[in-house]
Amino acid sequence: MTEIGQILLLSLWIAACSTVLVVIIGIALSYLFVFSDSRKWLWLDTLVAIPLVLPPTVVGFLLIYLLGKRGPLGVLLEHFFGITLLFTWQAAVIAALVVSLPLMIRVTRSGFLAVDRELILASQSLGKSSWISFRRIIMPLARNSIVAGALLSFTRALGEFGATLMVAGNIPGKTATLSLSIYTAFESGDMPSAWIMALLLTTIAVFAMVATHLLTRSRW
Repeated sequence: MTEIGQILLLSLWIAACSTVLVVIIGIALSYLFVFSDSRKWLWLDTLVAIPLVLPPTVVGFLLIYLLGKRGPLGVLLEHFFGITLLFTWQAAVIAALVVSLPLMIRVTRSGFLAVDRELILASQSLGKSSWISFRRIIMPLARNSIVAGALLSFTRALGEFGATLMVAGNIPGKTATLSLSIYTAFESGDMPSAWIMALLLTTIAVFAMVATHLLTRSRW
């Protein structure tokens, strides 16, 4: 396998792992923000949205503080599990998760808001639990938005640069993703490789945007 092929597989793996976590957390938080007292969770809503407006390097800096050996989470992980996350592919997954989660929540929340509340009330009046109403009514009706959010989050994770560079580094074969490798290739003057990787990312991004438009076109 070529070097670019290996970089692509590593990038896809990191983005896929991140997206799985983003979908689970994003659906849970979107449900919480839409179907509970939104004022009660305003602080959490604001917290998870901050990466949308912060520079990725600042996000990475904050993650270094949290996950470092002297950080609150880093100390706990090393003490109880003997795990050090910084400069590993797992750190790249966390960085991608943090920066792509706001996108998932914004798109999924719009899907949940579009669900007719009368259907939920009717389900509850028939004695159905909140879980059954969520599984049989909310999720099917918001399915397109959830898929669109997952696609956008995957693409965002695949193209993440700043936060990943801060917490995972640019280690060939270990944490060097497509976006990081493009920078390395450009700096070293390897323009053909830089172009190939840039076109790969662009193609994936275009596909994700078109798919998102098709899935949510009824609301655009």
